Amino acid sequence: MSDVASRRDARRASLAVGLAVSAYGVSFGALAVTAGLDVWQTCVLSLVMFSGGSQFAVIGVLASGGTAAAPAAIAGATLLGLRNTLYAVRVSPIVGPGWVKRLAAGHLTIDESTAVATAQPTLEGQRWGFWMTGLVIYVGWNLMTLAGALLGDLLGDVSRFGLDAAAAAAFLGLVWPRLTALQPVVVAVAAAVVAAVAIPVLPPGLPVLVAALVALVVGLPDLFGRRPGTEPLRAHDAALDEHGPPAPDAGEAHR
Repeated sequence: MSDVASRRDARRASLAVGLAVSAYGVSFGALAVTAGLDVWQTCVLSLVMFSGGSQFAVIGVLASGGTAAAPAAIAGATLLGLRNTLYAVRVSPIVGPGWVKRLAAGHLTIDESTAVATAQPTLEGQRWGFWMTGLVIYVGWNLMTLAGALLGDLLGDVSRFGLDAAAAAAFLGLVWPRLTALQPVVVAVAAAVVAAVAIPVLPPGLPVLVAALVALVVGLPDLFGRRPGTEPLRAHDAALDEHGPPAPDAGEAHR
């Protein structure tokens, strides 16, 4: 794939995911104000933390326990934020060297920027996908957070708009094309099932980490991947299909 085509595909994916996720920021703004935060507190939290799951964990605990629940809110947000450490390991080669660039990348290393970047087939596309997705969501999310905080009382129950479903659908659109073999299908299904079972039982933050652990246990050993030796055979067969069987050498021709 050429660099031009790679950048084009990365831009399309970045905008599709970025706009869908940014719209969900209005929910955070409205819920944060309802939980007792001022508009400026809501916006500062969104600008500085910029991790949707952690932000919702904070306001969820504050809404139920007030300022006395601040330690629990911080603990839940920290648990959810740990997954970004795993993302950083994956996107580090994509970002490249330079401490200023890495410092900026650290703030933009979220679920969506990692997902879009790793879904691209070339390094050029991965870099475009990472930076463009991160910047689109950072700007869009914070603008929608401000709108939600200002219009919180007028919006009412923001869950009825289904914005969370739009964000999930954008993720599914990234994952679906990659489910072409047994290994990624097993990893995706196992992680989803474990997360769904754990959500009603475990505190906020832990279901995500448990699902990630399942993905690592199943994914790293490549338990359901191709068997050793099958890839060279397929490559050899492809060469035969394209060029035909090799011609016999001079000795074989006279036998």
